[in-house]
Amino acid sequence: MGNTFGRLFRITTWGESHGGGVGVVIDGCPSQLAINEEEIQLELDRRRPGQNKLVTPRDEADKVHILSGIFEGETLGTPISLMVYNKDAKPEAYKNMKDTFRPSHADYTYEAKYGTRNWQGGGRSSARETIGRVAAGAIAKKILIKDSIETIAYVRQIHTITAEINRDVIKQEEVEKSLVRCPHKESSDLMVEQVEKARDEGDSLGGVIECVIRNVPAGLGEPVFDKLKADLAKAMMSLPATMGVEFGSGFEGTFLTGSEHNDAFYMEGDRVRTKTNYSGGMQGGISNGEDIYFRIAFKPTATIFKKQSSVTSDHKETELQAKGRHDPCVIPRAVPIVEAMANLVILDHLLINKINQQ
Repeated sequence: MGNTFGRLFRITTWGESHGGGVGVVIDGCPSQLAINEEEIQLELDRRRPGQNKLVTPRDEADKVHILSGIFEGETLGTPISLMVYNKDAKPEAYKNMKDTFRPSHADYTYEAKYGTRNWQGGGRSSARETIGRVAAGAIAKKILIKDSIETIAYVRQIHTITAEINRDVIKQEEVEKSLVRCPHKESSDLMVEQVEKARDEGDSLGGVIECVIRNVPAGLGEPVFDKLKADLAKAMMSLPATMGVEFGSGFEGTFLTGSEHNDAFYMEGDRVRTKTNYSGGMQGGISNGEDIYFRIAFKPTATIFKKQSSVTSDHKETELQAKGRHDPCVIPRAVPIVEAMANLVILDHLLINKINQQ
């Protein structure tokens, strides 16, 4: 239960952090879509470990293998199965934590729910599960490109450093130039310094990712419980380490009056437009044709290398000093994961809308 996402374009992810591998099964992908391993690999390379000095040194190429659903470079319309083998798993690094619950991890809650847990790197609760999401998102992205729909995420904040970024003009190549995927150079340099300091002190940092989705047609979203906003929120909050999501003006909008905040309409040729887009591209949970934008808060990485108080599985108090290979800040590697989940939601609603309008 809980491992499948989407309605028409459905994905089921599987695998554990230090098991044989991880992957995804995609059902509902249209046939005759030209896609190859290289295109999927491009997105996986953006989230893989070991890509620079600021992320976990776990040495994984995360090479994708297409097991089914794609033949001679095109989708068949049948279930697509994608797999990535775990090549650099080191479960022995977690032996000292086998019987101790790591603070702010899912160790205790998994054991409370299932009566057992995979203590090797968190098993299913590890962020390594997101490989399947990114692989599926690469296929969704290829479909959306046909409709000129573009999703770009970037780091807006790490710890105390917040960047001023013009989301209307930002390009992905500008994001990818930064080690922390913040397209504002001065802020990026300061963020790098903060992450390096936290890493050297055995600590970790959190932050905020902003995402903009361009060229989304008006009319996507299903009342009442399947609003586009609601599905995007669920998608983002299903990601590891997320603590909150806000759309458009978000919480800051509460300081405005209705006359200040309302997105007044006007005509641009034969297209209905809004003047301010405080709503973040949606009204009533349905897209209005403007850019959709939102922000996601991520907590500091739960694994730190300082002693912390904890409890064992037989309910004895103890101290724990974590080992293993971990990101001092998950934010930079989460950027392509946010994009993938956004693309999965938009594609799912696009397919639903096509059925509703037939």
